[in-house]
Amino acid sequence: MQYSSHSYPGKLIVFEGGEGCGKTTQLQLTQTWLRENDRLHQFHYDRLLVTREPGGTDLCGQIRQVLLENHDEPMDPRTELLLYAADRTQHVEQCLKPALQRGDLVLCDRYTDSTVAYQGYGRGLDHGLIDQLNQIATDGLQPDLTIWLDLDVEVGLARAQNRGKRDRIEQSDLAFHQAVRQGFQALAESAPERFQRIDASEAIATVQQQIQTAIVTTLNQWQTPA
Repeated sequence: MQYSSHSYPGKLIVFEGGEGCGKTTQLQLTQTWLRENDRLHQFHYDRLLVTREPGGTDLCGQIRQVLLENHDEPMDPRTELLLYAADRTQHVEQCLKPALQRGDLVLCDRYTDSTVAYQGYGRGLDHGLIDQLNQIATDGLQPDLTIWLDLDVEVGLARAQNRGKRDRIEQSDLAFHQAVRQGFQALAESAPERFQRIDASEAIATVQQQIQTAIVTTLNQWQTPA
């Protein structure tokens, strides 16, 4: 039986990973690849939506700014969690659900697994509370496929630092980011039917080829009756 998280005609593919894993670059390359040579229609989709969390709508963009900018006043981990939940609620209702109801193929930069990994494993907040908030924020909407770009934490943080100014999350200590990676590992082990681990230490082209292979395999499965 093929894994399906919802009854909408569209499909939700989420890109996850720690800081500096190349997630945004790989998502952009994947978008270009899917739009080339009428490939999207070959997989029976008319539209492709690319979005992100936080910041997938105009209102969510303002929440993203609050979450990622540095502030003189320290942000309590529960405040951080609730802001992510607010962003997700707006994003799901105004962006993801309408696209999936139309039958779009959706690529999303981060989703619920990031909250479990960052605020649960990284910040040490209660996992039951996080699961409850994620359920409320998503109304039960889960990814159909999760591409996890896995990378050694120190390598990823060095990449992030080389990009220039680091955001508030990137400036967290090494132990925090190591715990985040452990969180993604635990999530991947708990949901192997939707997680695809990609070795993000490889060259950009090699990583992209692994992603394309994972997506083609999964898209073909979705077109095959269970």
